[in-house]
Amino acid sequence: MKPIASFPEERLRAVRGVFTDIDDTLTNDGRLTARAYGAMERLQNAGVAVVPITGRPAGWCDHIARMWPVDGVVGENGAFYFRYDRANRRMDRRYVDPDDVRDEKRWRLKELGEQIVRAVPGAAISADQLYRETDLAVDFCEDVPPLSAESIDAIVALLTEAGATAKVSSIHVNGWFGNYDKLTMTKLFATDCLGVDLDAFEAEFVFTGDSPNDGPMFDFFSNSVGVANVREFEDRLASPPKYVTNGFGGDGFAEVAEMMVAARSGAGA
Repeated sequence: MKPIASFPEERLRAVRGVFTDIDDTLTNDGRLTARAYGAMERLQNAGVAVVPITGRPAGWCDHIARMWPVDGVVGENGAFYFRYDRANRRMDRRYVDPDDVRDEKRWRLKELGEQIVRAVPGAAISADQLYRETDLAVDFCEDVPPLSAESIDAIVALLTEAGATAKVSSIHVNGWFGNYDKLTMTKLFATDCLGVDLDAFEAEFVFTGDSPNDGPMFDFFSNSVGVANVREFEDRLASPPKYVTNGFGGDGFAEVAEMMVAARSGAGA
């Protein structure tokens, strides 16, 4: 992971969009800071698309797409994207699975979550589970005392043994039935909403993240950036980011965003 200061200015100047994780990438200690929110707005004002890519639930994503300075949001680890059409006052939604399939999977995940909570002391179903449509979030440190690495591994094992995909974020273990992920839906969003083939033009985009479930994004994007707290997961990162910021969480995101805005301003000078 190279220091963010070594990110070439000409590549910063050419960035057309930023895809970013939310928890511990835009936030600090669970809160979205004014600096990070302002950085998103400045990117948009500079002509750079901003798209959060998160494990957070559909209920949150509806709010984010409507209320934040963003061009859309990919949620529940790639199960869907939401984009708010401001001109027509309409929310555009695209899901991997149709309604009936999501309903059936939701009941299976509910039973699996109850099994996990019984089997792993201290684990809890995430407080935001009520607002989820496609996945199960098992809390290991957001609203519960932090669990050990062994307990987190046990949660992952129970999910995978049941045939679910399991990913570890900085606060939850997320599980779902299906082969999709953040990267797959990000590519669909880029095609549908930005008119971009990411396989051909990924070098014109940046991804920022902080944890193991961002691994496929770190691997795909040549301009992938980890905020400083990504180092806490260094031993769990099969694909680390190419660059790392000095700042933690939202301060790290703002750091790279401010570099992009400055580079574009310099280009226009």
